[in-house]
Amino acid sequence: MSSQVAGLLQLIALIAALALAYRPLGDYMARVYSSEKNYRPEKWIYKAIGANPAAEMRWPAYLRGVLAFSAVSVLFLYLMQRVQGSLPGSLGFSSIDPDQAFNTAASFVANTNWQSYYGEQAMGHVVQTGGLAVQNFLSAAVGMAVAVALVRGFARSRTGELGNFWADLVRGTVRILIPISVIGAIVLVACGAIQNFSGIHQVGQFMGGTQEWNGGGVASQEVIKELGTNGGGYFNANSAHPFENPNPLSNLFEIFLILLIPFALTRTFGRMVGSLKQGYAILGAMAVIWIGFTALMMWTEFAHRGPAFEIAGGAMEGKETRFGIAGSSMFAVATTLTSTGAVNSFHSSYTGFGGGITMLGMQLGEIAPGGVGSGLYGMLIMAIIAVFIAGLMVGRTPEYLGKKIGTRQIKLAACYILVTPALVLGFTAVAMALPTPADSMTNSGAHGFSEILYAYTSGANNNGSAFAGLNADTQWFNTTIGIAMLLGRFLPMVFVLALAGSLAEQKPVPETAGTLRTDKPLYAGLLVGTILIITGLTYFPALALGPLAEGLAS
Repeated sequence: MSSQVAGLLQLIALIAALALAYRPLGDYMARVYSSEKNYRPEKWIYKAIGANPAAEMRWPAYLRGVLAFSAVSVLFLYLMQRVQGSLPGSLGFSSIDPDQAFNTAASFVANTNWQSYYGEQAMGHVVQTGGLAVQNFLSAAVGMAVAVALVRGFARSRTGELGNFWADLVRGTVRILIPISVIGAIVLVACGAIQNFSGIHQVGQFMGGTQEWNGGGVASQEVIKELGTNGGGYFNANSAHPFENPNPLSNLFEIFLILLIPFALTRTFGRMVGSLKQGYAILGAMAVIWIGFTALMMWTEFAHRGPAFEIAGGAMEGKETRFGIAGSSMFAVATTLTSTGAVNSFHSSYTGFGGGITMLGMQLGEIAPGGVGSGLYGMLIMAIIAVFIAGLMVGRTPEYLGKKIGTRQIKLAACYILVTPALVLGFTAVAMALPTPADSMTNSGAHGFSEILYAYTSGANNNGSAFAGLNADTQWFNTTIGIAMLLGRFLPMVFVLALAGSLAEQKPVPETAGTLRTDKPLYAGLLVGTILIITGLTYFPALALGPLAEGLAS
């Protein structure tokens, strides 16, 4: 069997598994966020934090809950790293430097999980499990809560109430993320991932020195890393490390985990707004982009250019032989079209066009299917923009799901789509203009520029993957990427929740013969076109200086 056929079979198996899980998981999440019942463990949590889960919140109160909880999380995780040397289970590692502690705290709370350090050489068991892994759950639950608040904005009318942030946070964690993670961790252990709290072991000589490995709760952290679209690995090699991702079966399962909740949330959306067809339209747009990017990546990396490529069967540089080109390509597309950032291959070693595909996937806003929660609300923002464009073409006031899209709604949507490009392009321009940041580039020319563009694209879009040729463990990059991660995560949430509040206050508009049908394939195609055009116009000049120039020169 050829590598191409094997890759196609893997893709078909992945699509089948996602299709089987789509309906039951999507309906279950709709019930979770619509339920008025609180389980006993949830009541204990509410009592401990002093929250009333039955109290409805308007968007400013919901936003204050998001920001306050996230600020406390950043502070807590920062302090854990700063005192690591005094904590039990630190494996003898010292405390983390202030700039790196800030960067890591901002990264994991923002669901970015950017790592400018070697995990196995810097973080002990307490920080890894009690700090980083905990934030993998909580940051994902925050994103899901914001997405559900926006869905309620479409579903409700004549009220500004969007639910209760604390209830959404707790239910997303307790009822969705934890149960799936328990099952997933067992599967990964069965596949060969490690799960222990052992110390550091010397395993022999390597290039004249002693090679050491430490254990950890790797399987349990790996599963929420992928399921919650986080991406921070226990080891520096991330999901290319055999302790995290042992074989092709575990690799396919991890890709499944990355895509599972973001795709299923479209079913949740359709169920909560009372029209499953609307959810299918959003799902269709996401699926078209994801399948298109996956096919393009496989074609780019399988293309034979010269004897070395022909012998290897394609562009195998930087890829694990146990995954091959197909498994690596699917993982790379899944992780950059979502806000996961986990890697099972070296993105910097992809072909010029292949590296550009990973970058473009993040620059789309990571909405196909996107991060847990953030993918859905990002796609709904683009749906509003698409409806607005359609309204301009026919001279009608745009409507979406029975809500008029007026000046206020378009201003908020425009602010949402402008924030991230401003951060990415602004920080990239400053870094290239200053003399010191450029010293961190391993390569010169177009590839060196791509290293910095990729870093800020990854940080501001809450992805966390890297080209890895860039030495980002400097005060400049730790600080600026940390700022980009926080602003790129929480500024868009401000506009999303403000938009949700304005939609919830409206009364529904009756559908007429002139209403644009947003549950049809025609509209899904318009939505895909809108996404690609807006992204292309925004990022094309920067991409032309980096991956496109490199690809055309090769």
